[in-house]
Amino acid sequence: MDKFRRTALALGASVLAAGGLLAPMSAAHAQANAKLKVGLMLPYTGTYAALGNAIENGFRLYVTEQGGKLSGREVEFVKVDDESDPSKATDNVNKLVKRDNVDVLVGTVHSGVAMAMAKVAKETNTLLIVPNAGADAVTGAMCAPNIFRSSFSNWQPGYAMGEVLAKKGVKRVATITWKYAAGDEAVRGFKEAFEKGGGTVVKELNLPFPNVEFQALLTDIAATKPDAVFTFFAGGGAVKFVKDYAAAGLKKSIPLYGSGFLTDGTLDAQGDAAEGLFTTLHYADSLNVPKDKSFRLNYAKTFKLQPDVYAVQGYDAAQILAIGLKATNGDVGKKAEFAAAVEAAKIDSPRGAFTLSKAHNPVQDIYLRQVEAKENKMVGIATKALNDPARGCKM
Repeated sequence: MDKFRRTALALGASVLAAGGLLAPMSAAHAQANAKLKVGLMLPYTGTYAALGNAIENGFRLYVTEQGGKLSGREVEFVKVDDESDPSKATDNVNKLVKRDNVDVLVGTVHSGVAMAMAKVAKETNTLLIVPNAGADAVTGAMCAPNIFRSSFSNWQPGYAMGEVLAKKGVKRVATITWKYAAGDEAVRGFKEAFEKGGGTVVKELNLPFPNVEFQALLTDIAATKPDAVFTFFAGGGAVKFVKDYAAAGLKKSIPLYGSGFLTDGTLDAQGDAAEGLFTTLHYADSLNVPKDKSFRLNYAKTFKLQPDVYAVQGYDAAQILAIGLKATNGDVGKKAEFAAAVEAAKIDSPRGAFTLSKAHNPVQDIYLRQVEAKENKMVGIATKALNDPARGCKM
């Protein structure tokens, strides 16, 4: 009996030991097959609501094309309306990270909100993919191995348009934008290239975000009589500005040029007032890119809408996530391996193939576009493979 008892105890101990060895493997296996929680922190109300919806649509389209899973993990979405309000941003992102325990953050549009997201992502080592906000610091001074951008830096489209106008021989330009990070940085990028090319910015005008009372500033532009105006506005503000500029009679006498967000996702509302406008951006409606053709067809079928640059950026945010997860077998904890895979990738985007810099900002062609019959048609490439300088990034 003692011998039987000893044998039973020994067998039990070996089973427990084996269980102890297998437990970590089972946990890892469970983690890799658990739902992937994606926290969408985007504007669903206010000036940028249409942009937030387009980004989500693009992201969901890519996931749907993969059968609803990335690296074998079913995707679950947790949504927060950030209201484009920086004062609420820290609380909102902390809810997603600490309350909802999301695996990855995706957001946002407003640069001030994105900065708060980047700060929390950096502090908590949470994966963050920025599908729009161009705040230079996100891939500059705030850069981190776990932070990526699928869109642009504010510097990029502005810099490209500065080069375009300098090459055209334009000498005197006035600028106008909202007084916030995106507007300030777009103008700085424009000014850097334009002045390098021999031009002069004779007046810098701005108003608080999201104010759209433009009349006094339009009067100032008329009195200044620059050769051209460069502007950064987006969403509902861009609609009103373009209409007001034309209604004031300025469109005929002082050509208006913009960062591409001026006319992306806004053309139906702007109508004839936008016809003929030139803008610079990393996407256009008439690209001869096979990926773009399939993307536009699938997007239109799925959402009964035509896609814009915001939808493309959402789609590519999902692509970046998929590339990193494939390299880590779905494990979001392997940040170094995730980053290495994304940095080495050539991303097959509707905008044309692009790569990510060491600071994790797209290195991409910036197109010169002109509005024609409610489309942003490509005129040519303003700047080839433009790489943001990532000033202040130490990574």
